[in-house]
Amino acid sequence: MDASSFPPPDGSTAAPKPPKLLERMRIHLRTRHYSIRTEQAYLDWVRRFILYHNKRHPQEMGAREVEEFLSHLAVDRQVSASTQNQAKAAILYLYRQVLAVELPWLDEVVQAKRPRRLPVVLTPAEVRLLLMHMDGTTGLIAQLLYGTGMRLMEALRLRVKDVEFARREIVIREGKGDKDRVTVLPENLIEPLQAQLCKARALHEKDLETGLGRVY
Repeated sequence: MDASSFPPPDGSTAAPKPPKLLERMRIHLRTRHYSIRTEQAYLDWVRRFILYHNKRHPQEMGAREVEEFLSHLAVDRQVSASTQNQAKAAILYLYRQVLAVELPWLDEVVQAKRPRRLPVVLTPAEVRLLLMHMDGTTGLIAQLLYGTGMRLMEALRLRVKDVEFARREIVIREGKGDKDRVTVLPENLIEPLQAQLCKARALHEKDLETGLGRVY
């Protein structure tokens, strides 16, 4: 045992260090059940914001620094309007939710306008042709997206317990708005899904043997 193993002479215990800013923000997002993708994106934007201003603490900065950073993204990095707005949303969350600072100037920072674009919609024949050229796990995911109306991350996070073969249903947990919903399981996807489950089970059992097999 070394000296660090013993309590201080006065009997007091050292107070734990408070978490750093980004860790505080991570905890705040996690306890409010934000998606892992939103958590990662928000933390990344706040980290970039701080690094852009030479690691100054956000409490020392204001509207000018935020506008400079957002302008840098648009002019120098040439990011899209949606990306710029996501960066602003992350900084807004940091100030209002984590630092508990109500800053009226943040609402006045110009919001980038997204250009209107007409969506490209494939015909059923084009979709069938596209799916014919996809196979394996990615092909199965593409078929799930088209056949069930699931979003990409919903399909990627689909769990065994949420596939109801007997009722021809898929239960989608914590979808958009943190809501559950049920969608139809197409008949032609039953056999491919069952085959995928067998592969996943074998891989999972192999991982467990090596002490792994955990997911987020």
